[in-house]
Amino acid sequence: MGWSFRKTFKFGPLHLNLSGKGLGWSIGLGSFRIGKTPEGQTRKTLSIPGTGIRYQKNKKD
Repeated sequence: MGWSFRKTFKFGPLHLNLSGKGLGWSIGLGSFRIGKTPEGQTRKTLSIPGTGIRYQKNKKD
């Protein structure tokens, strides 16, 4: 596994994610988020706060 980079900029419920693959975004409140990856896939994430446990589902558009 090689090196990777990711920086997240938060503007309330909107997150802009800058990585080596490009710019992605997500929006959500609480433990649910939905967004787009730099590759153009839709990503839905459901997490349990404080545990580090999360479920992600990607869908190609």
